[in-house]
Amino acid sequence: MSALSLEQRLAGVDWPSIEQRLDQDGNAVIDNLLTPEQCHELSSLYPRSELFRSRVVMARHGFGRGEYQYFAYPLPPLIGGLRAQLYPRLVPLANRWNRSMNIPVEYPPRHADFLERCHACGQQRPTPLLLQYGPEDYNCLHQDLYGDNVFPLQVAILLSQPDRDFTGGEFVITEQRPRMQSRPQVIGLKQGDALIFAVHHRPVPGARGHYRVTLRHGVSRLHSGRRHTLGVIFHDAQ
Repeated sequence: MSALSLEQRLAGVDWPSIEQRLDQDGNAVIDNLLTPEQCHELSSLYPRSELFRSRVVMARHGFGRGEYQYFAYPLPPLIGGLRAQLYPRLVPLANRWNRSMNIPVEYPPRHADFLERCHACGQQRPTPLLLQYGPEDYNCLHQDLYGDNVFPLQVAILLSQPDRDFTGGEFVITEQRPRMQSRPQVIGLKQGDALIFAVHHRPVPGARGHYRVTLRHGVSRLHSGRRHTLGVIFHDAQ
């Protein structure tokens, strides 16, 4: 796998199956999208403050415990490549979801064109981020919106190896359907796995057509070790 380029690995993904799982559960996993070497390369960027535009300590804002940093432009090539190459593969589903939910927004085929739309509306700050958790750290349930221009799917890539680098720290998604209790999902990830999931809403078929359900995501408490995650968000921030 290490000899394959990112484009080759993405070309080998069963995208109809990914789309089916996203329709069913609001999330889907691409196994081994990044190599262990790429995961280590990205994790090792965390101390390099010159690469980031801001650092957030979660406890100061009531977000949980742990911290994360937003990358500055220009993005590291691998992260820019992930954004540019994942986006066009998700656009057909994103547009279909909007039509199902009667949201009058159509996303352009190229990520560069979508970013132009964001920047024209004042959303000019890059949103890819690197998250770092230690023992007892966790991330409260939340949504990554950042402005009016929101692409409805995002990606989290686990850069650390469970049970070797850390224990605990599972990725959690909750889904709130109208007049029903929230449905939790705990997603098992390995190092290099990419989780695609809905940012805030997704359509679910009902007796009278599709209706919207609301999703939030977070990370359960770490028991030991250190956990790094790359977040790939396709819209920029105000």
